[in-house]
Amino acid sequence: MSLVKPISVGPVTIDAPVILAPMTGVTDLPFRKIVKRYGAGLTVSEMIASQAMIRETRQSLQKATWDPSEEPVSLQLAGCAPREMAEAAKLNEQRGAAIIDINMGCPVKKVVNGDAGSALMRDLPLAASIIEATVKAVKVPVTLKMRMGWCHDSLNAPELARIAEELGIHMITVHGRTRNQMYKGSADWAFVRRVKDATRLPVIVNGDICSREDARTALEQSGADGVMIGRGAYGKPWLLGQVMADLTAQGDRPSPSMDEQLATILEQYDAMQSLYGVQTGVNLARKHIGWYTKGIPGSAEFRNKVNTQDDPNTVKAMLKDFYAPWLARSAA
Repeated sequence: MSLVKPISVGPVTIDAPVILAPMTGVTDLPFRKIVKRYGAGLTVSEMIASQAMIRETRQSLQKATWDPSEEPVSLQLAGCAPREMAEAAKLNEQRGAAIIDINMGCPVKKVVNGDAGSALMRDLPLAASIIEATVKAVKVPVTLKMRMGWCHDSLNAPELARIAEELGIHMITVHGRTRNQMYKGSADWAFVRRVKDATRLPVIVNGDICSREDARTALEQSGADGVMIGRGAYGKPWLLGQVMADLTAQGDRPSPSMDEQLATILEQYDAMQSLYGVQTGVNLARKHIGWYTKGIPGSAEFRNKVNTQDDPNTVKAMLKDFYAPWLARSAA
């Protein structure tokens, strides 16, 4: 029996609501394309600062770049000024975004100190102004991502969800932690049920979903309509496809062979060089190589060596050598 049903976000239908979370420095175009190919109901861009989007900085335009294979595409914006958020949303609508997502969940100091991200959960009138301005600025649907609240003394996600619904938001995602928890402790999936009870909108549960079993438990505890997967997909872009197959009763989808895993890393590595240029591409790809190789015998030593290399061809040769014994075994 399918545990999830298609959900409507305005005119956009998400057939299987297993969604890739927006993660700064991770969910760039090369990574999202691979995740989408393996299976994801929706991918969301890295968080883009509304001010940078208006100025069309090189970095904001890179983050807003997407591929037709990802469609429908959701672009996430963060900001603390209603007019700027509205302007940035319009720009992304013109660039072809099917959905605009508002970030009210990012706990990072740099974002929060600018009164954006989860800081907005301390100021619901400002949060409401931002939602209203963004919704009015565009014809495409607007969604909202939040946490449970700023701290455990102020778990106001259900209240914010009600406000968001009244102002025309189409879907809500809740990360089951407070801002003050950052990424510590465990996500409270059961709390998300309080948000689900407060609104008629589709609600997505997020936080600590790292396996098929986690996804099932998170849905059961939260009563949510779908799951959003973030850090669980580090080095496993196929995880969302596996979760989708499980939740839609398509059966067990095994992890790719070592040959395919190596081919996937090399594909992402080349795409990162193309997007960012060689030097930045090499640097940004290091964490991905670490995640892909984690758990393979000898990986810690390999990472220490490969992370000192600046030449992409050397890195690719080292990856092939590292995987070679495992490829031979899988062939045997």
